[in-house]
Amino acid sequence: MGDWTVFRLSADASSSGQRLDQWISSQTPELSRSLVRKLVDLGGVHVNGRRTRQCSLQVTADDRVDVFLDGRPLDPFVLKGSDIIFRDDYLIAVDKPAGVETQPTPARFKGTLYHALKSYLQDPARPQISPSVGMVQRLDRDTSGILVFSIHQRAHKGLTGAFSGKEVKKIYLAVTAEIPSPPEGEIRSELARRRADNLVRSVHRGGKLAVTRYRVLSTGLDTALVEVDIPTGRSHQIRAHFSEAGFPLAGDTRYGGPEWIHAAKIPRQMLHARTLQLRHPVSGNPLYLEAAIPGDMRMVLKSLGIQIPGESPPAVECPA
Repeated sequence: MGDWTVFRLSADASSSGQRLDQWISSQTPELSRSLVRKLVDLGGVHVNGRRTRQCSLQVTADDRVDVFLDGRPLDPFVLKGSDIIFRDDYLIAVDKPAGVETQPTPARFKGTLYHALKSYLQDPARPQISPSVGMVQRLDRDTSGILVFSIHQRAHKGLTGAFSGKEVKKIYLAVTAEIPSPPEGEIRSELARRRADNLVRSVHRGGKLAVTRYRVLSTGLDTALVEVDIPTGRSHQIRAHFSEAGFPLAGDTRYGGPEWIHAAKIPRQMLHARTLQLRHPVSGNPLYLEAAIPGDMRMVLKSLGIQIPGESPPAVECPA
């Protein structure tokens, strides 16, 4: 299971007829009724295996109620115009901030990028018509960067085929906690998720082929800014491969990356989906989409003395 706190509750005959929010708070001293109402609104409450968004739902005997908390802010993420990289009648490309789930989880539906995108695209003049959104890729919660979605039926099949047929070139930027050696190379293995800890690791058989190509762009204090090309798109691929190669991502504590490097605190795994190159699924025209390096990654690079290629060197305080 994911990184969630879960309360698993069972109702008896004496609970029958009570409001869901009142009953949950009466069963869990840790959760106030106001908190429960927020969790229901986010989508973190499930009754008999199905998510519910109704605080007023009446509990019945033998109901199974699961309450999921992910430890994230309760104010849901809202997509803004400044988050949009590209949009036409068929596609929309979004710069996802770190800390936002791409798709619904047991702990939340509202506030995920998928929900925020549906809300952003909703036509207020036609609230009864749900926007058409096709999701063909995802990023980990703490990975930032570019994601492209189809928003018209004519584009869904073509975009899905482009990604499944490996016709999309994806380039990431990563900050590693060690300097990769050699400075340029390819990592190839079969990856599979382990049930024991939910981490992805290389296996001798039974996994899915993953290919990670990397190139060091610049170096700093025992760290490096690395460009990464992934012809395959396996879950946690870059994180697992870099960890096993001995240069884990800075801040990726789940895969052995440090939270601190010298005096610099790393706020999250330093991985950013920088560019996507593909052909438009309707027009056939080439598209080059790019997401700017986010502020938190820039701060880490500056504190570690790593220069971003093509930009001025970071300022260094010289001794008197």
